[in-house]
Amino acid sequence: MGTDRNLLILGLAKKAGLLAIGDDAVGTAARKGHTKLIISAEDASERAYRNARIYADSCGAICMAVPFTKFELGSITGRGAPATVAFLDTGLAVTFIKGLAEAGHELSGKVWQFLEYSANSREGKGKNAPQGGGDPPGEGGQPGTQRQPGKRR
Repeated sequence: MGTDRNLLILGLAKKAGLLAIGDDAVGTAARKGHTKLIISAEDASERAYRNARIYADSCGAICMAVPFTKFELGSITGRGAPATVAFLDTGLAVTFIKGLAEAGHELSGKVWQFLEYSANSREGKGKNAPQGGGDPPGEGGQPGTQRQPGKRR
């Protein structure tokens, strides 16, 4: 499963009504507790990425930067050039993350925990869900940035 397939998964989620697109929609979905995975475009502003992490932290979702530009996200969702989108379905979020891993994208510990939790939930082994959203310092996250432990964006 490659990068192009991940864009198709985004399109499928949109058509199914399981994708919040743009900062306002992602924020609303997070406040309602509907988000499972929040993704930020690789060229998202620092502010947009920080907001995505805040939304994820507020509802226990996962937040990660992806190797797609705002233009690519916009062309697949049909909504301008959104810096942030959110999956509202766990199955689609898991499929999307697995596709990133197979394409060679580095995943953080929190993202791997999310995958493990999702797999265990489907098998009826209910473990505790990973808490809060963003990538730990130095693991995945916004491409081209280094985070220092204990510092927030």
